[in-house]
Amino acid sequence: MRVYDIITKKKLGEPLLDTEIDYVIKGYVANEIPDYQISALLMAIYFNGMSMDELISLTKSMVESGDQIDLSGIKGIKADKHSTGGVGDKTSLVLLPLMASSGLKVSKMSGRGLGHTGGTIDKLESFPGFNISLSSEEMFEIVDRVGFAIAGQTLNLVPADKKLYALRDVTATVDSLPLIASSIMSKKIASGADYILLDVKIGKGAFMKDIDHAVELAKVMVSIGENFNRKTGVVLTNMEEPLGYAVGNALEVIEAIDTLSGKGPDDFTTLCLFLNAAILSLTGLTASIDEGIIKTEALLKSGVPLSKFKDFVAAQGGDADYIDHPERFNHATYQYEIRSDINGYIAEIDAEKIGICSLMAGAGRETKEQSINHSAGIVLKVKVGDRIDANDILGTIYTGKENMEKELSDYFRQSIKIVTESVPKPQVIIGIVDKNGFKDLRKKG
Repeated sequence: MRVYDIITKKKLGEPLLDTEIDYVIKGYVANEIPDYQISALLMAIYFNGMSMDELISLTKSMVESGDQIDLSGIKGIKADKHSTGGVGDKTSLVLLPLMASSGLKVSKMSGRGLGHTGGTIDKLESFPGFNISLSSEEMFEIVDRVGFAIAGQTLNLVPADKKLYALRDVTATVDSLPLIASSIMSKKIASGADYILLDVKIGKGAFMKDIDHAVELAKVMVSIGENFNRKTGVVLTNMEEPLGYAVGNALEVIEAIDTLSGKGPDDFTTLCLFLNAAILSLTGLTASIDEGIIKTEALLKSGVPLSKFKDFVAAQGGDADYIDHPERFNHATYQYEIRSDINGYIAEIDAEKIGICSLMAGAGRETKEQSINHSAGIVLKVKVGDRIDANDILGTIYTGKENMEKELSDYFRQSIKIVTESVPKPQVIIGIVDKNGFKDLRKKG
């Protein structure tokens, strides 16, 4: 078997055999096939796509390229969630306590942030002493006792994806639908959960910019999941503006604590309630999403999820006292309030630009080696649709960097668009995709 011939087949739009795909993945992971040949194959896939049979084969080979987590020793319903990432997306910090309080067990592997989107691990490390380097035994013990655990990606899960993604990133093939789908689903399948809920973000601050492509991606991922006997559902959500008000690390943790206390932003609370309701419906714990929302609302009011979050932080070595006293989190050296020059309505808050501004303030990293300032970031004071007057605060920038006020303020202002006519509030939940297809949940008019 020759890689040259496999590249030629895909270049001509012909389907690849299981054995050919497996040969390529194994050879690449073993460093027997050079980057330049895989680059050519990735570009051929980018232009000619892959059939579902090819995608199943690719995902299978990627899953088998490394370790696979066996969750059979954990009692109960094992579920997992994944977000395609966004600005202000601290969803795991609220959703996992909700899931655990609902009787589900969640063993989640998370990563660090890179670029303008943040990572769950970075947020959790705002707690002094928080340990993300758990052995499998430690992680399973916490899941059994608390209901969920979150650890860094220390296991050798899907090494094929790590190598392929690094290459996609420098060959302009990151936005290939089959490569996105196999990347996400291989990691979720290798993680061992029986039920998988995916939160696919759509908009300026997300990877998927439009609904049609997001629906197509969601359908493919559901099909892959079902082929691996994982019940899979997708919720499509809005990421045109940042989620909630806080963007950063400790700032987002504080907002997550507020949300678990019943005092969170409307858009973020709505999302967390809906996602938990969706996973309850997916697992059969409720008969419908509507029933799940009612159950989750009551659960949030009970205080149980907040207590679960405290137990989780303490179980992983963090100082849980910060949850009752969030003022103990480190404070940024410099704080810059940005005020409106005019009266009007907020028509746009560009999530990507807010994310980049937060990165510039020190809350993110442009390379994996960079350190971050956990206290840095942005807290918005407005959302799209809000009425404002001149001199009202639009947001506050938190940073440890000197002499950055003008640069950060100017960039922040570029993300906000103010108009004279009233603007409707955006809808957080766009729709759901399951094995029955796409259901549009946007309200008309």
